[in-house]
Amino acid sequence: MNPLLIGFIIYFGLTVVVGFIAVRRNKSLDSYLLADRKLGPWVAAFSERASGESAWLLIGLPGVAFISGLSAFWITIGCVSGIAFSWFAVARRLRVDTEKFSSLTLADYFEARHNDTTNLLRIISTLIILFFFTLYVAAQFLAAGKVLNMFLGISPLMGMAIGAVLILFYTAAGGLYAVAWTDLVQGIIMLFTLAVLPLAVISELGGFGEMSARLSAIGPSMVSLAPGDSNWSAIAGIAGSLGIGLGYIGQPHLVLRFMAISSGNDVRKGRIIAITWAVIAFIGAVLIGLAGVAFYGPDILGAGNPVPDQEQLMPYIAQQFMPEWLAVIMICGAIAAMMSTADSQLLSGASCISEDIYRKLFKIDAPQSQLLLISRLATLAIGVAAFLLAWRADQMVYSLVLYAWAGLGAAFGPPLLLSLWWKKTSRAGVLAGLIAGTISVLIWYNVPILKNSLYELIPGFMISMLSVVIFSIAIPNKSDREVM
Repeated sequence: MNPLLIGFIIYFGLTVVVGFIAVRRNKSLDSYLLADRKLGPWVAAFSERASGESAWLLIGLPGVAFISGLSAFWITIGCVSGIAFSWFAVARRLRVDTEKFSSLTLADYFEARHNDTTNLLRIISTLIILFFFTLYVAAQFLAAGKVLNMFLGISPLMGMAIGAVLILFYTAAGGLYAVAWTDLVQGIIMLFTLAVLPLAVISELGGFGEMSARLSAIGPSMVSLAPGDSNWSAIAGIAGSLGIGLGYIGQPHLVLRFMAISSGNDVRKGRIIAITWAVIAFIGAVLIGLAGVAFYGPDILGAGNPVPDQEQLMPYIAQQFMPEWLAVIMICGAIAAMMSTADSQLLSGASCISEDIYRKLFKIDAPQSQLLLISRLATLAIGVAAFLLAWRADQMVYSLVLYAWAGLGAAFGPPLLLSLWWKKTSRAGVLAGLIAGTISVLIWYNVPILKNSLYELIPGFMISMLSVVIFSIAIPNKSDREVM
């Protein structure tokens, strides 16, 4: 039997076992969605990082570095900075506040924090999350199809189906307990792959000096930190790469870990673990792409070539440079990256339907068993919708992820940050920020002249931030008017 297939079967079997074990711990919606707020710092940090860096980190970012060269390091700087900011500025305050307000979701928190009796914050938040999460999960299924297509010889559609079925099973069964503990294992595999694989290729090349010389020989763009062929394209490219970091504070599936960590005091340990993971992982991902183009040259890509597109580079390199058993682990790492994000987004999407819609709007006294059933059915429904979208999609994983990332980051980042740190933030301000951030990203992404000028997250984030401030000042919460 194919060793890769044996490795996948063992790995997938372990995740199924975790799902079965976690089922016993889910006695309430709180345990299903937030693991009873008892995640330790190691599990919370690895789970947050594995969930934050989806398949785009192992297959998307190396592909970008393969095409663009050293300028891909701006993405590393932007992302690591955004991760650090999120852990320092959001994690502790959100953990304390959500426990104080007994909030299970971001919509819960916004509604309680701003005493919203209209349910508008809850409804708008839910619609935004479901829309962009469906796109995001679809990107992860696309990644599964690419990896399994290359190494098991099955069709991309069959690869997507295998990944989707496995994720849907253990997420629907085990909730956050299953997701967090599988994320811990997946995060370790991802970190190992991103630390070891580039060093193996660079060693084969003869060291960093030889890699640099080969990159220079390919073309000046490979060793330039300024992307593009003009001053504006360089500025826009750098700004867009750095701007990716703005999205971290607005990702519902990531801040869920801050809400679930065992205590505010454990946040300090968690942030050290998470930031260290990020530095190693992002540098490694870029180095895989650079080492790959230095070793093989750019002509390896294309129909009829060993690597059909740049997003299949990392699995190909793993198979070529690693012993077969180690290649299996690393290719599982690519699948792990996809799984660790998709499961978290499915869980967050399910929480929108079960907690934010069903319980809070229709049946406040619903029994826990019924809420758990609704959450599991919602997980399956979102997964099926994402699979159908991935089946019809013709985009790269990297571009699809960036679009969903921008929408969530612009919509939720400024309202959450200001709600935590600015006392004058009002219900009207948060509502304006949610709507303005979403609409800005949708328009910017779908107007070619705007899309090609600057990454949509940057204008979306700025417009959202400005909207929160203006509307909070113009329409304060009722309690603020009474104080004034």
